[in-house]
Amino acid sequence: MDLHLMDAVATEEEREALDQFLGAPESGWEGGLRDARDAHTAEGGHEARAQRHLLLPALQAIQSRIGWLSEGALNYVCQRLTVPPADAYGVATFYALLSTVPRPRRVLHVCDDIACRCKGAAELCEQLERTVGPAYHHGPEGDHVAFGENDAVWLRSPCLGLCDQAPAAFVTVAGAKPVERLFGHADLAGLQRLVAGELAASLEPRGRLPQAGDPSLRLLRRVDVIDPTSLDEYRAHGGYESLRTALRLGPEGVIREVTDAKLMGRGGAAFPTGRKWEAVARQPARPHYLICNADESEPGTFKDRVIMEGDPFSLIEAMTIAGFATGCEQGFIYIRGEYPLATERLQHAIDTARARSLLGEDVMGHGFRFDIEIRRGGGAYICGEETAVFNSIEGLRGEPRNKPPFPVQVGVFGKPTLINNVETLVNVVEILRIGGPAYAAIGTPGSTGPRLFCLCGDVTRPGVYEVPFGTTLRQMLDLAGGVAGGRQLQAVLLGGAAGLFVRPDELDMPLTFEGTRAAQATLGSGVIMAFDDRVNMVDILLRIAAFFRDESCGQCVPCRVGTVRQEEALHRILAGRPRGGMDGEAALLEEIGVAMKDASICGLGQTAYSAVESAIKRLHLFNGARPA
Repeated sequence: MDLHLMDAVATEEEREALDQFLGAPESGWEGGLRDARDAHTAEGGHEARAQRHLLLPALQAIQSRIGWLSEGALNYVCQRLTVPPADAYGVATFYALLSTVPRPRRVLHVCDDIACRCKGAAELCEQLERTVGPAYHHGPEGDHVAFGENDAVWLRSPCLGLCDQAPAAFVTVAGAKPVERLFGHADLAGLQRLVAGELAASLEPRGRLPQAGDPSLRLLRRVDVIDPTSLDEYRAHGGYESLRTALRLGPEGVIREVTDAKLMGRGGAAFPTGRKWEAVARQPARPHYLICNADESEPGTFKDRVIMEGDPFSLIEAMTIAGFATGCEQGFIYIRGEYPLATERLQHAIDTARARSLLGEDVMGHGFRFDIEIRRGGGAYICGEETAVFNSIEGLRGEPRNKPPFPVQVGVFGKPTLINNVETLVNVVEILRIGGPAYAAIGTPGSTGPRLFCLCGDVTRPGVYEVPFGTTLRQMLDLAGGVAGGRQLQAVLLGGAAGLFVRPDELDMPLTFEGTRAAQATLGSGVIMAFDDRVNMVDILLRIAAFFRDESCGQCVPCRVGTVRQEEALHRILAGRPRGGMDGEAALLEEIGVAMKDASICGLGQTAYSAVESAIKRLHLFNGARPA
């Protein structure tokens, strides 16, 4: 394939950053020194084109070294990976954490999403605007200005997955030894220090699992109890016994236990896990791939982060069991880019497990080959959709694919693929520890096992809580200490931005799949976000609408246009200028919502109207709106 590259040339530092990741170029065709042989022949064309899946990590390697992606850097990436410049540019501009315009090495991301807004994030951003300067607006339309070595900018950010420690911030410092840190309980003085270059210890995440040490815990029993970096401590607390059980049972026996447990997916779709595993295992095409979807970008969701930071070996063990049962030899953990500590601990766990023959060519001496690689997201909520993950890993824009074919038949790299989220996978360790039937006895007949819920917003003790299915919403709020300050509860958001609001008179709803369906609600990703009587719910609803408008990948018209029109209608209502009166505007919102729900390719567009609809019909948020 002939590539028409740009004229721009990469700097020595940009070349060095990429060469450290890919290795030195071997010929002039891929950016090395050109010799006489290169004028007549080229070798390894198929191998070079097969490296397309390294495009996003390659771009991230340069970004973390330089702070942004110049045309010269993109040119060199294209030369090394045999990728057309238009493709590379399309991928680079897809992700919010990447920048194709000049940006300083130090960047502060301040969350202003719904959980942080409950804790004063909007006011905090206004204070930053006054004292530090306006938020930086990056993108292709940004000003191409030069920044000094010690300059810094700050940006408004969607949810950073630290809702239990809101307000949250995320700082990146590019360089030969890049720095990435996530901070909780942010205040103005601390953020000003971060912009000035001081990585203040006072802003470190300092949350603790509210139930730490509770003997009734199953999925979280090791979190905040053992050293998450110690394999020996993990094994001393029952680690890898489930993998031994799996190797004794064999693949079919493991799938039978998972099926008997009636485990349903915990990512929001609630698909039977055993059925999915069996479908992948039966596919004749080889190889099979396993993906752990750890890109939890749903506002209000942070349970996967807690597991990955506090008990990373449990996820590695669970993935090994899943790979063994379904015939997968290669696994990927697709983790969101704003989780540096979780990434570090998972990589340590992978390296340690590999060194102890718990990953690799001969797992536990049983002739079973399985290994895991981490892939970091680039700041795109849509990549939490299972087929968008495939495109992102393959080096394409993270846009969802049409189904069918389904992932169990044609997934990443066109091969059968098993994809589960973190919570779903770690449940498998518990299933094999106690047995499928015993696990199925926990919870209710239609919703078995324990469930993790993320309680945040205006509750006294925010955090991740583990309870059996069937616990009511009221009991969950009581477990978190009730509404902070004893104030009046105004509403609860179930399932995150893609979920819906429920009223204070609906708190006796059982938190099960069947219970929430009967109440016309959803568990979604396990978010329970409480709002007291001080919260401006219209402001919260506008932030949700802006979130979906920003995060739409733009691939399909219903979502690309509908999310914009939905936000515009809400702004008209807020400004007191509804078209055709409130009833007319509500009818328009309903029409837009139905179109997105019925015709969007993926779940983002299909659920973008859910919170708005529930605010109008359930909370009666706007005067003139009536329930259907």
